[in-house]
Amino acid sequence: MTRATDHEGERVASLPRPWASGAEEALEALRVEPKRGLSEEEVRARRAVHGPNLLREAGRRSSWRILADQFASLLVGLLVAASGLAFAFGEAVEGLAIATVIVLNAAIGFVTERRAVRSMEALRELGRVSATVRRAGRARHVPAEELVPGDIVLLEAGDVLTADVRLIDASKLQADESTLTGESVPVAKRADPVAEEAPLAERASMLFKGTAVTRGSGEGVVVATGMATELGRISALVEEVEPETTPLEKRLDVLGRRLIALTLAVAAGVAAAGLLGGRELLLMIEISIALAVATVPEGLPIVATVALARGMWRMVRRNALMERLDAVETLGSTSVILTDKTGTLTENRMTVVEVRTADGRIAIGGSGLAIAGDFQRDGSPVDPAEDPILGEALRVGALCNNAALHELADGRVEAVGDPTEVALLVAARKAGLDRPALVEKSPELEEIAFDPDLKLMATLHGDGEIAAAVKGAPEAVLERATHVRTGGGDSELDPETRARWLAWAEEMASRGERVLAVATRRLPSADVSPYSDLVLLALFALLDPPRERVREALAACRDAGVRVVMVTGDHGATAWTVAGAVGLVDAGPDQPVRFIDARSLPDLTQLSHEQAQALLEAPIVARASPRQKLDLIALYQRHGAVVAMTGDGVNDAPALKKADIGIAMGRRGTQVAREAAAMVLQDDEFGTIVSAVAQGRAIFGNIRRFCLYLLSCNASEILAVGAATVVQGPLPILPLQILFLNLVTDVFPALALGVGEGSPALMRRPPRDPKEPILTRDHWHAILALGGAIALAVLAALALAVASGMERERATTVAFLSLAMAQLWHVFSMRHLESPWLRNEITTNPWVWGALAVCVGLLLAAVYVRPLAELLSISDPGAEGWTIALGTSVVPLAIGQVALAVQGRRALRRGAGATVAGGHSAGRS
Repeated sequence: MTRATDHEGERVASLPRPWASGAEEALEALRVEPKRGLSEEEVRARRAVHGPNLLREAGRRSSWRILADQFASLLVGLLVAASGLAFAFGEAVEGLAIATVIVLNAAIGFVTERRAVRSMEALRELGRVSATVRRAGRARHVPAEELVPGDIVLLEAGDVLTADVRLIDASKLQADESTLTGESVPVAKRADPVAEEAPLAERASMLFKGTAVTRGSGEGVVVATGMATELGRISALVEEVEPETTPLEKRLDVLGRRLIALTLAVAAGVAAAGLLGGRELLLMIEISIALAVATVPEGLPIVATVALARGMWRMVRRNALMERLDAVETLGSTSVILTDKTGTLTENRMTVVEVRTADGRIAIGGSGLAIAGDFQRDGSPVDPAEDPILGEALRVGALCNNAALHELADGRVEAVGDPTEVALLVAARKAGLDRPALVEKSPELEEIAFDPDLKLMATLHGDGEIAAAVKGAPEAVLERATHVRTGGGDSELDPETRARWLAWAEEMASRGERVLAVATRRLPSADVSPYSDLVLLALFALLDPPRERVREALAACRDAGVRVVMVTGDHGATAWTVAGAVGLVDAGPDQPVRFIDARSLPDLTQLSHEQAQALLEAPIVARASPRQKLDLIALYQRHGAVVAMTGDGVNDAPALKKADIGIAMGRRGTQVAREAAAMVLQDDEFGTIVSAVAQGRAIFGNIRRFCLYLLSCNASEILAVGAATVVQGPLPILPLQILFLNLVTDVFPALALGVGEGSPALMRRPPRDPKEPILTRDHWHAILALGGAIALAVLAALALAVASGMERERATTVAFLSLAMAQLWHVFSMRHLESPWLRNEITTNPWVWGALAVCVGLLLAAVYVRPLAELLSISDPGAEGWTIALGTSVVPLAIGQVALAVQGRRALRRGAGATVAGGHSAGRS
């Protein structure tokens, strides 16, 4: 399967079937000592031979493919047909003009989409995983691509395998190999070799790249990386699959199809009206083609791509990495966030602050990773070496542990592992107990990995007589304990004593402390379960302070109509105290304690109506199992909620997949959780979720705003030309002028709207209905009303110009300029209802001002650059013409601002927020 290399980089051994070789044989072939691992020099030499641990990139869209995709849409097809029709009727100028529109839009789309695609590829680079390896005798995290054959990998539940690994040690190890074998049931793993002819699904001594550890722990040696892995071999055979269309893309496609039908109907209607009125056939064909082009929103796919890409980059800058494109739009409609407590609402910097033994309460000083701290009982110093129960409790906490502490050269302490286990190691170090020294004295025989159902973990130690070190939830340990250690020896744990210990655990939890119990037991052999006849030693109280900015983030959720529910495996009293400290609940002294202990619940799929309502209204669900989290999400979804769920462990992965938006912790989360999630928090901050929700709303709002702006501008052109045609009046704008305006007013301001930051009012109203279309009935009404206002202004400009005695071309020029400027000023009517009219999300958007400057420059060029003016049949309007054009162009803006003010007051009286798109209420869909 692989060949190792020596330190000179030469291949030194072949290991064709590592699953059939013994662990010692594999280590010898790969020339590595498991307790030490490879040196950095050996790693560099082997990487030079084997290359980085990466699969060949598949699916990378080439620039040519991106360019070709710009022409693969119904909207562009309609434009091509219009161009062909113009050439067929001998109108080469119009045909060339339409072709120019197609080429320019394709160029803009190519540049923006290529940038977006490359941005997405860069985002995927940010999401690459890491592995825990032992190198030069120390455990450390390294990027997965740096693994080489011979690396010693340390494995825990939740790890995603990033190379093919031959196990050398395994404790209750199971792996999900469904990605390779299709078998959904986790597979038990062991270090013993299997038969050479064993199929992939039966190679119990191997773990494969792309699979995940679901339970237990272990160590292994890397035997294959990159394309040499089983996953690499399969990926080399798999053909590329086209990505699935996202819901937003489907909505845009539906909108495009409707617009095409509308385009054909409008063009046919205007042509028929003109012909019945006696106009020339050729002129009406030109007008129909121009109107068809005017109706088609050529920039729609471009702006959607740009809006999504820029929105995702904004999320990355706020430490939210999106793994799926469709998750961006779903974020905007999130109505419930189910959040864990530890690390999301709290700092996840656990510190053991108290140890409770049968002899009393002992406070421990120091915080974080500081290994200096004193021990005090009732204000008097305590020496752990002279307190056998305290010393034994600290010793058990250090032994029953997977974390590691390393003192760096500069005096700092580096920690690897779960924060709770790190805190236990730090507490032991304060008493002079170092885990490596303890393990050397009492070698570890076996680790029984943490069982989330039992809420227990154990390690077996000894050199002759075997002792079990056990830790877990207080109620779980107390349930299995028969004795308690006291100053006078081990005494029986009767019901009264058990109740007293449970009361102490409740008291600690009520102060917001996490509580763990530690126990021990002598075993006659390693085959006997350590989870019975335990001797209780102590309770550890660990404190994790609330995060500084979480209170304001929770307040922002309330303002946005997003409900936050704490779902935790921790004690209910602890959860209630933390919830009160961060403002999730009112935990004042007169307030009743309100949480649901999930252990008291029946099957969540069989709840009565009253039980379901109580659960849906509960602010905290404590002691929740992984299965209950999954059922809770389903319960919320059945009641119409769009659910976001945070998680960090392997057992959270099913719930993260089930949720509408799975949110994994980037710092402390397992790789399985990150793979299952739609979004990864790179800073583990709850406030980042709120920022991402706001950005999700802004993205959808930008697309809606762009559609409203573009279609109302197009409607103004259709209504103006259509009205003039019906009444047999002069045309206010010529076909080529319509095509020119499409380039001026369609693309640049629309792009500027698509990349806006969004209104602050976004987070002051309830989430939108996820089934709501991009444009609702009220939006279509607004399109007609706003387009009608602009069309009336243009017709008024034409009438004034004719009345003042201007010749035909000059009067048409005035109408053209009035229409162009009215459409430009129209962008300021796209603000939110609640936004001030002077300083709002439009006026503060620098892209809008840049777009307006470009468009005004192009308009001036159309008037004063003679070749362009002659092509467009435009003449100098003079001071009088400019005055008429400017004066009439601001009338629709004034009407729009008055309408916004009136609707804003109505919305405030109703007590309901308005939708983003231009501030027009979505009301009915």
